[in-house]
Amino acid sequence: MNASFLRLACLALGFLAALSAHALPQEAAVPGGVALVRLGSGAGRPQAWFGERRVAVVRDAKGWVALVGLPLALAPGEHALRVVSDGGEGSKTLRVAAKQYPLQRFSVPDHRKVEPPPEDMLRIEREQKRIDEIKSAFRDAPDIDTAFRQPAAGRLTGRFGLRRIINGLERMPHAGIDVAVPVGTPVHAAGSGVVVEAGDYFFNGNSVYIDHGQGLVTLYCHLDRIEVLPGEPVAAGQRIGLSGNTGRTSGPHLHWTVLLNGAAVDPRLFLPRTKR
Repeated sequence: MNASFLRLACLALGFLAALSAHALPQEAAVPGGVALVRLGSGAGRPQAWFGERRVAVVRDAKGWVALVGLPLALAPGEHALRVVSDGGEGSKTLRVAAKQYPLQRFSVPDHRKVEPPPEDMLRIEREQKRIDEIKSAFRDAPDIDTAFRQPAAGRLTGRFGLRRIINGLERMPHAGIDVAVPVGTPVHAAGSGVVVEAGDYFFNGNSVYIDHGQGLVTLYCHLDRIEVLPGEPVAAGQRIGLSGNTGRTSGPHLHWTVLLNGAAVDPRLFLPRTKR
C-alpha cells in the first residue's frame, strides 16, 4: 500500500467522521441551560448521571460528550457528574454560573386557570403525575437528533426562564419559549422521535410530547388540533398539529418546551444560531 493511497484513505475516513459528527447544542452552563462535558474518545459509549438522572451522551468529531440539562432551580457553584466507562467509574465537575431571569407580568382571562378551584385539583394532580413519568423516562437510543428546527413559522416571544406574575399572583417560571402565531398555524416536530403523549391538559391545553431518545423530550402546548397518536414515530419537520389557544393562555400562540434529563432548558440553545 503506497503513501498516496494511505493519505486518500485517511482523508476519506476524516470526511466520513465529519459527516457523522454530532451537532451539539450551544453550551450555557447556567440554571436553565446545557452543560457540555467531554468524556473521552474510547470505543464504548460512557454512561453519565447528574444527581439521580441519567444524561444523554453523544459523539462528535472529538469524542463522547455528555449533554447535561441544568434545572432552573439549580444553585450556582460546582456540581458532580458521575461517569461510568470502560475505564471504570469516576466523576467530572460542572461549574454552574448564576443567571438572573427577567420578571414578566400579564393577565389571563380565565382566572380559573390561575387559581384552580378544588374540583380541578384532582385532574391537575393526575396530569402532573403523568408529566413526571415522561420527564423521568430514559429511552436508550443509539443516537439522538439535537439539531432542532423551529416548530412553527413565527416570531419567537415569551423568553425562557421568565419569572411570572399572572393576574397579580406569582407562578412558576416560564419553562419554554413561545412562537407568536395565529390559531391554525401548522406545528412541526422539532426533531425525529416517538410521540409519548398527546392529549388535553388543564394548563397546557392540547399538547404533544415527543421523546427524541436519551432523556431528550420536546413539548408542544396550546394546540387547536393534534394530528399524531402516542406510540407514533415522527420525522424531523413532520406536521403534528395546528397551533391554538387552549389551556392557560393570554392569547393564541405555540408554547415549546425542551426537556433534557428531566430539566426544562432554553430551547434556543438547540436552534441554529441565526434563530437565537
